[in-house]
Amino acid sequence: MGEKRKKVKSDRLDERGSRGQVVGGAEITKVMSAGRSADGREVQIPLQQVAPSVAASLAVVSPITPPSHRPANPWPPSDPAASHGVAAGFLPLHEGFRDHFVETPEAKYRCEVCRLVLCQPRQTECGHRFCQSCINHILSQSNPVCPADMEQLFKDKIFRDVCCQREIMALKVYCRSEANGCQEQMSLHQIPDHLNVCPFFEVPCPLGKCKERMMRKEIPDHLSWKCKHRETTCEFCITKMPLTDLQRHKETVCPAFPVSCPNHCSSSSLPRSELSTHQHDCPKAQVICQFHRYGCTFKGLNQEMRQHESTCAAEHLRMMANRNSSLENKVEEVKGELLERYKVLPALSSRLSDLENQNDELRDKNRQMEQKFSTMQKLMSSHSEKLLEVELELRSLRLLRDEVENLRGTLESVRVRLTALEQGRSGTGPSTHTLAPLETQLNRHDDMLSVHEIRLADMDLRFQVLETASYNGTLIWKIRDYKRRKQEAVAAKTLSLYSQPFYTGYFGYKMCARVYLNGDGMGKGTHLSLFFVVMRGEYDALLPWPFKQKVTLMLMDQGPSRKHLGDAFKPDPNSSSFRRPAAEMNIASGCPLFVSQSVLETGSYIKDDTIFIKVTVDTSDLPDP
Repeated sequence: MGEKRKKVKSDRLDERGSRGQVVGGAEITKVMSAGRSADGREVQIPLQQVAPSVAASLAVVSPITPPSHRPANPWPPSDPAASHGVAAGFLPLHEGFRDHFVETPEAKYRCEVCRLVLCQPRQTECGHRFCQSCINHILSQSNPVCPADMEQLFKDKIFRDVCCQREIMALKVYCRSEANGCQEQMSLHQIPDHLNVCPFFEVPCPLGKCKERMMRKEIPDHLSWKCKHRETTCEFCITKMPLTDLQRHKETVCPAFPVSCPNHCSSSSLPRSELSTHQHDCPKAQVICQFHRYGCTFKGLNQEMRQHESTCAAEHLRMMANRNSSLENKVEEVKGELLERYKVLPALSSRLSDLENQNDELRDKNRQMEQKFSTMQKLMSSHSEKLLEVELELRSLRLLRDEVENLRGTLESVRVRLTALEQGRSGTGPSTHTLAPLETQLNRHDDMLSVHEIRLADMDLRFQVLETASYNGTLIWKIRDYKRRKQEAVAAKTLSLYSQPFYTGYFGYKMCARVYLNGDGMGKGTHLSLFFVVMRGEYDALLPWPFKQKVTLMLMDQGPSRKHLGDAFKPDPNSSSFRRPAAEMNIASGCPLFVSQSVLETGSYIKDDTIFIKVTVDTSDLPDP
């Protein structure tokens, strides 16, 4: 029986584990024991509680956390152990309880597999009980059967035995620190609370750096005189530090630690902080004469320096006089050189000023020439492109004109023949039959002539647009008949007008302007509203989007003062008005309150019932497509 008890005790000690630390000045004990997570994996579950029995014996320990502030029960409330307030941190990882029970447990409390006291008991349909870990192991096999009666087991017919769990938790056991001398007896569910205060329970040193373990009751003695990381005080400077740092502190940085003079003078020991001051006054310190810069070469002990200074004062004065004389000669030489240089300084300054002025003039001329050259290149490029386009249009117009002339000649000949037939018609059948096809042919030629006249008018309109189109990002828009168009806008007949398209380059963005002579939105009836519109162009696929170029809107003053009214804006990259157009043109964006109608109609902005609007798009930073 004694051997059995020893074996049980040994097994119990093997299952026990512990951790300890100090948090916020209070000792926290972590009892690590076995458990199982929800997915069946084995885990180590910490149980954290404050140890009130040690707090009173430690001067460095802060007040104990009351029980109401202890960590919440980590086990789910559906577990019967948790429902009775039993912390699950002491549950074994495998099989049943190996604790030393005061009385031998009855057979009904033992697992049919491990034969230990049941841990989280589960009962099968055939009435046998198993530990949760044991029954899970059986159910993980194919065709699980009960080892007691070989009956087949089904997972859905196995249930928690809450009554058995309650009875097992009420069984009396000895403390798990019994091997260290604790003779306490308690119910099984009281073990966690007891281990948190048990003076025989092994915990690590609360200082953290120390790796030693001891019984809880030995902590005060350990912290007082055993722990090599305990706090101590330097007897010289009264600074607190760990014991392991004390010797290094004394040997290196302690300001009050006594040290000897390196010159071995009569001062045998003095505080380290006074050593640098002592070096200046030490009689045995090696020094050099303070007149060494004037040529004195004496070197000796500090106590010999006073005698040297008194005996060699005349020599020191002679050295200073010689040095002073040489310095005066050098000063005179420098003055002479400065005077010579000062004489030529005005001429050099004047010459430098002339050169700077010439340089500025040349830089301005160069800049102007570069601008003219760039402008000429752009003009030549745009003119050559426009000339090519005009030549193509003229060629097509010549072809159309030739076709029209041919049609007119044919039509005239048909008319002549028709007139001759009508005059010579005698009423006979053949002439009647000949007249009908001629009339049909005449009508067809009239229709073709009308189509060609329409195409000719369309080509003429396109030619006019090409003549007025701008390819340098600037639009000059001339709006005639201002009064009539303003009345049409007031009567809601023609609310807005669109300008001819203009471009940032031959392969650039296509744009136009839109004006509301009677205002739009906030400016309706009081202002002229002017907007900028991005149109769909032929080369949009080669251009960067969204449109980001600076746009300047301007109403031109036709008077001599030329006080043009303008506004400028940078496009918002998030606005749909400046994205790549999906339709013929985007939504207009600009100034609803561009200029009030009173200012427009009383100034010199309207002459001969005409206004001029200028739109400029900045093309300086526009990349080539």
